[in-house]
Amino acid sequence: MIDYSIYIYALAAIFAVGFITWIISLVLEDVSIVDSAWPLMFLFGAVVLAFAVNDYNFRTQIILAMVLLWSARLFLHLTWRNWGEPEDSRYRLIREKFAPNFALKSLFIIFIFQSFLAWVILIPLWPAITNNVTFSFWDALAIALWIVGFFFESVADWQLSRFKSNPTNQGKVMAQGLWYYTRHPNYFGECLLWWGFYLFAVSSDAWWSIPGPLLITWLLLKFSGVVMLEETIVKRRPAYREYIANTNAFIPGRPKHKVRTVETE
Repeated sequence: MIDYSIYIYALAAIFAVGFITWIISLVLEDVSIVDSAWPLMFLFGAVVLAFAVNDYNFRTQIILAMVLLWSARLFLHLTWRNWGEPEDSRYRLIREKFAPNFALKSLFIIFIFQSFLAWVILIPLWPAITNNVTFSFWDALAIALWIVGFFFESVADWQLSRFKSNPTNQGKVMAQGLWYYTRHPNYFGECLLWWGFYLFAVSSDAWWSIPGPLLITWLLLKFSGVVMLEETIVKRRPAYREYIANTNAFIPGRPKHKVRTVETE
């Protein structure tokens, strides 16, 4: 029998992270910090799920370690990237759109909204962590997929940060390393990573938890990822169109032509 209460407790923990972050955003007058809170929502949600585990076998420990590694890396990366920077342009547009009284409205349209999204995406971790099953082929495949995803996301973030830190690259496109094969290798890695977590749920006979990876895939491709980011880039830097025309948006592949150095995001 499925214990729904532990999943509700996970929602409470995620909402707590979102609410505390909202309070901090009021002091800083910057809602961009929700980006740093995003991986912490999953970490605290997974910790709550872990309280329902009676026997921490090797499989459970692996899953928890993977959640911790992913969330810690992404939290540190996003915090370091945004430290000392003004509020992200995406959130400034939202602030202008929902003025006046944006401070209160942001609790619902940004922090509670993202908390709910995180809770849905977390669904595969619910059975993956709480169901005590023996290690299987699906678990091995999950680990392999997660490793590939983590590699793409972490290496892509490192490569882009290194590229942007070089003053000579200002106004140029990042079309090197993993970015040579896909315009969004970090998003591709994030997607693979969560499908890896889903395979852990499959190993726990929880095929029904597929809304989690489907939601993160849709968000990355159609909502807050590729579409939103590239719409603003093209408007600000028309030369970015060459990169779009020659390089796959998501799944890595050989570009049609070698991309010249043009403006970047």
